Amino acid sequence: MNKVLLLKFGELFLKGKNRREFMKLLMNNIRKKLSSYQFKLVETQGRLILCDYNLDQEDEIVEKIQHIFGLIGVAVAVEFDTTLENIEDEIKKVDFGSAKTFKVEVKRADKTFEMNSMQLEKHLGGVVLDAYPEMKVDLYHPEVVLNVELRVNQKTYIYSNLLSCAGGLPLGSAGKGLLLLSGGIDSPVAGYLMAKRGLKFEAVHFHSYPYTSVQAKEKVVELANQIAEYCDDFKLHVVSFTEIQEQIHKHCDEEYMITIMRRIMMRIAQRLCKENGLGAIITGESLGQVASQTMQSMTVTNDVVKLPVFRPVLAYDKEEIMSVAKKIGTYETSILPYEDCCTVFLPKNPVIKPTVKRAEYNEQALDIEGLIERAMAEIEVIEIKNF
Repeated sequence: MNKVLLLKFGELFLKGKNRREFMKLLMNNIRKKLSSYQFKLVETQGRLILCDYNLDQEDEIVEKIQHIFGLIGVAVAVEFDTTLENIEDEIKKVDFGSAKTFKVEVKRADKTFEMNSMQLEKHLGGVVLDAYPEMKVDLYHPEVVLNVELRVNQKTYIYSNLLSCAGGLPLGSAGKGLLLLSGGIDSPVAGYLMAKRGLKFEAVHFHSYPYTSVQAKEKVVELANQIAEYCDDFKLHVVSFTEIQEQIHKHCDEEYMITIMRRIMMRIAQRLCKENGLGAIITGESLGQVASQTMQSMTVTNDVVKLPVFRPVLAYDKEEIMSVAKKIGTYETSILPYEDCCTVFLPKNPVIKPTVKRAEYNEQALDIEGLIERAMAEIEVIEIKNF
């Protein structure tokens, strides 16, 4: 009998002839995530088995596995050769603690075994009742579910506590993009959600020192470190936006200042994408949340870029976004009282339904190319590491 970690994956089952590539990527991601630990990773039908690890490090390893996209569950299991006698012996060793009710669920991938799943469930239920007379079967609301899996590798796995993992697709399976990372609640959630769909990313942050503080920049770096726990290593490009905002404030109509600001941000983002081989721009915009996030505003900002713009929280309300932020551990950092550049020179009545024509008219007063070139020349690149 060996103690192992049983890893379950979800959407990969839906893949066809390219499933092998997704599985290879997932296994590589697991090995990278756990590179500081000793272990062996084995693939069997519909499962990954992590074995030969230091049992003293089990809790740490399980926590890291829960943050790996592409996996939906992890369980500490016992592994042994498949025989009816072995299964009976091991199920008698289960510690039910203070629980009084249970059920047995069998998955029989090994179709050569003499009993089918239902027969084995009934048989093992009887074994448990004989060994623990105080226990009762409850098929609908059991306190403990005993999972018994007979795999095609002639091994059986028994576990009772399946922990949820991040789900989604293996990181890197959908290409790479660029996340516009502010100091707010929404953009880290947007990055997390796109990573869950397999998209790796780099990030860009616009800061306006001295209008925004050093602490505001440090806050964004901390947010980047927190989402790296799920999204792997990435580069954070920090762009000085001070001159650009000063020129917008000086030369553009007040109601259009945010619109022009976001159009220039998108232009810079697209240049960073081209320079770094990134195929999309990611933002934390939620439809109707603020004036710059109306359908018309998004249309006007999209007008200056040719790359796709992904807005994964577009249909989320604030409570839903906050819920994800709390889940991934970015919420408390996001609400720290350090403002980002979007609050600098904030107009009293920003335009809700801007037009491209009016935006272009305002931009005629600016040396946009010169402003962008100077901002690009002073970009600071911070390497965010997933430790």
